[in-house]
Amino acid sequence: MATQIEETLKRIQTSDGVIGFVIINSVGIPIKSNLDDAMAVRYAGLVQQLIATSMVVIKKGDPTDKLTYFRLRTKHNEIIYISGLKQGTIAV
Repeated sequence: MATQIEETLKRIQTSDGVIGFVIINSVGIPIKSNLDDAMAVRYAGLVQQLIATSMVVIKKGDPTDKLTYFRLRTKHNEIIYISGLKQGTIAV
């Protein structure tokens, strides 16, 4: 299982345009990243705020819905968040 995860992370890292990844725990603390610590914490905090705001909007529509995927595209970057059971993955 750990080998599969490492292979997937390597595949993400080598994709064109990918700056890096951050894996966060359920409260938004980075637990694994290939970015420097300050950048990993910055992305984790910003994405955690976006997720919290998105969850409020989602719950207003249907309280049983969950956020499983989040994609934000700007002029300069694209941030993708994928939710897991106990952690989430952020790709930049």
